[in-house]
Amino acid sequence: METSNLTAENVAKIEEIFPNCVTESRGKDGRAKKTVNFEMLRQMLSEEAVEGEEAYEFTWVGKKAAVAEANKPTRMTLRPCLERSVQWNDTENVYIEGDNLEVLKLLQESCQEAVKVIYIDPPYNTGNDFIYKDDFSRTKEAYQSQGLFKNTDSNGRFHSDWCSMMYSRLLLARNLLSGDGVIFISIDDHEQENLKKICSEIFGEGNFLAQVVWERAYAPVNLKKHFSESHDYILCYAKNLPDAVCNGLPRSSEADKRYSNPDQDPRGVWKAGDLSVGPVVESKVYEITTPGGRKVLPPNGYCWRLDQNTFQEYVKDNRIWFGADGNNVPSIKRFLSEVKQGITPMSIWNYREVGHSQDATKKLKKLFENRAYFDYPKPVELIKRCIQLYADKDSLILDFFSGSGTTAQAVMELNAQDGGKRKFILVQLAEQCREKSIAYQDGYENICQIGEERIRRAADLIAKRHPACDFDSGFRLFRLDESNMKDVYFTASEYSQNLLPDLVCNIKEDRSEEDIVFGCIIDWGLPLSSVCKSEWIDGCKIHNIGEGALLACFSEKLTRRALMYMAERHPQKAVFLDIKFKSSAEKRNLLEMFRTVSPETSVKMI
Repeated sequence: METSNLTAENVAKIEEIFPNCVTESRGKDGRAKKTVNFEMLRQMLSEEAVEGEEAYEFTWVGKKAAVAEANKPTRMTLRPCLERSVQWNDTENVYIEGDNLEVLKLLQESCQEAVKVIYIDPPYNTGNDFIYKDDFSRTKEAYQSQGLFKNTDSNGRFHSDWCSMMYSRLLLARNLLSGDGVIFISIDDHEQENLKKICSEIFGEGNFLAQVVWERAYAPVNLKKHFSESHDYILCYAKNLPDAVCNGLPRSSEADKRYSNPDQDPRGVWKAGDLSVGPVVESKVYEITTPGGRKVLPPNGYCWRLDQNTFQEYVKDNRIWFGADGNNVPSIKRFLSEVKQGITPMSIWNYREVGHSQDATKKLKKLFENRAYFDYPKPVELIKRCIQLYADKDSLILDFFSGSGTTAQAVMELNAQDGGKRKFILVQLAEQCREKSIAYQDGYENICQIGEERIRRAADLIAKRHPACDFDSGFRLFRLDESNMKDVYFTASEYSQNLLPDLVCNIKEDRSEEDIVFGCIIDWGLPLSSVCKSEWIDGCKIHNIGEGALLACFSEKLTRRALMYMAERHPQKAVFLDIKFKSSAEKRNLLEMFRTVSPETSVKMI
């Protein structure tokens, strides 16, 4: 009834490599528990004797607690909201309302190493930002009302609290990235230095790709006393640098216009490239005689790019251009058909290419009929560039600080433009709108409601601009909530006769069959976008998830015909409610039926 214990899994992985570093002891509950001898582990990872505790590391108050929090299992679940979703049965996009730390834990099974690109725009910690308060010992009411707190610079742990918030979430996010996946994180100068240290620790310093400078403003603010900040950063890290493949930026028509074909070369248009290069390599300094009889040497301090033998091969292959009259300094013909189609991106992104904050605000305001609900959202073109650089046309994109939902619009626009099948998962806490805000006055209670509406409106706008393109314009909405099960958990020694009334059914009364089904989907690692169908067989409602990967039936009267129908479909898992069986004999008959007809099926009673 809870997610995996990542601490125990990590200890097991260490034990596989360094068995001498893992010991077994008894916990407070009397159970055997494996722990890591960290001093021995340090020694195993060092070629010399380890003495003392000095090390080069980035640390703060609460760092260890952040790691522990990321590794703790959760008993939360995701409840489907069909009435607020769009095209539930057909879409592969997902929007999740809730605390992103808990959501990331729930996604560990279904999305592990499945996400190609993560883009997040977390709070910048300017002194006025709200950040997550990760204290899960609170009551349900306190948790729902105090998911965020304003982190002012008067807080004695101003930077520490922000670093802890980011560290635990990035630890979990790394697990979701595919082997060739990449994460992009927007940040400004307030926490850029700390964030880079955190990312280098979690993703590995060797997996750093770039620190992009985005020109977010096009005009100075003259009221600033010293400097008017006109840029933000985007930190880029790969999961595994050798596996990451940059698609490059699409070639512009202006770039292609630089190519021509004055000699009618059958290989197509080309552009002249400089034959000389520095510094000097003596073996590549030689005299070239042009077809017109001119003697040419490389400029002082330079040599030719090609040695003499290679140069003659290029001449024979008509890859050297001496000018129309045959007397120019030779150059190399670079054919458009042979150059890399994607242009390598630079680390400075101009607002003319990817937009700026003011323009993004203006466009979002226009989308909501001239109503301004967000301050400085990110431009769609900015996030589109991040996705284009490293995602394929069918990749999964994740944004767990989704805010206004810009990432969703970016994914839909790209799909409409190139016919792609990219999918998104967006996560956003239902932060309450201020009562005096325009959004609240217009009927929006929280940010998630605005984000949902933004996706709907953006989809309609994109469909009008690309009427011939069939793209996924829907999303499945889920809401983070407490477990579907009642809070009745006992160890074996705690069971007694007087507990039996509570054990008749452990499912909460307010939960629907769909809630239970998706609880199973999360527990067993199936995608939240799995195809979900329901059919009635002999009066029994059967839920078919993932084209037969999971079959579930919670009907009051389970008939033999319905059960046989399920078994003959050979699902990976079959799920039933324990309370629906009148006797142990009925359960044994069910298990025997599956054991005979579909022995590969895992039958679960909940």
